[in-house]
Amino acid sequence: MEITEFVEALRLDGGLLADAAEEAGLDASVPACPEWQMRDLVTHIGGVHRWATEIVAQGAQQPSRPAEAPDLPDEELIGWLREGHHHLVLALHSAPRDLAAWAFLPAPSPLAFWARRQAHETSVHRVDAQQAAGASLTPLPSAFAADGIDELLTGFHGRDRSRIRTDVPRTLRLRATDAPGADWTVHLSEAPPRTVRTPADAGPDFDAPEQGKPVDCTLEGPAEELYLALWNRRPWDAVTITGDRELPELWRERAGI
Repeated sequence: MEITEFVEALRLDGGLLADAAEEAGLDASVPACPEWQMRDLVTHIGGVHRWATEIVAQGAQQPSRPAEAPDLPDEELIGWLREGHHHLVLALHSAPRDLAAWAFLPAPSPLAFWARRQAHETSVHRVDAQQAAGASLTPLPSAFAADGIDELLTGFHGRDRSRIRTDVPRTLRLRATDAPGADWTVHLSEAPPRTVRTPADAGPDFDAPEQGKPVDCTLEGPAEELYLALWNRRPWDAVTITGDRELPELWRERAGI
């Protein structure tokens, strides 16, 4: 996806998130984050947006963490959220393509990283807000959802801190049925997961190269359903599971970011 597409996704989902938060009210429970009320979700994403804006606008070179959210009265929180989201969209739109800035996952450029990361961060929390409001989820484009799966598998779960580990080497294949080329094989072991994009001509009996045997479990379904299940925002019900059903359960138990 292009940087402009990520920024547009961010713009749309940020507005939808704020609308859902307003509709639900700040005391509403967030189903995917049981310890949170909507107030916590709003202060979290509002702080993240301001943090990313500062890094992009200033070309920050060193790692940092979001600042503490201000102690605002409830009636000002949604406006504060909208303001921070607006400034992030403007910062990404106006940033130079050769922006030099700190980033924490592999990407073609720092600007590409921040546009992508903030688009998916906002998308997942927009889902949280709509679920808290009891509203229908706004559909995700399959290409965007497939990109988010790729970021999660090759980015977040390629790092040492990933807790998706197995005592015995196992393989998990994920295939989005509505996004060409959206097919990954995740190699699990006592080391951090290693994800490779599955060859385009791989059939259902694809052999994991290191094992010389079919993958242990395959998850197939629409990209949006895989994306939301991998982020633990929906159950695996809409995904076809073939093989060892312990692996999707392992994911649900240990994949929190």
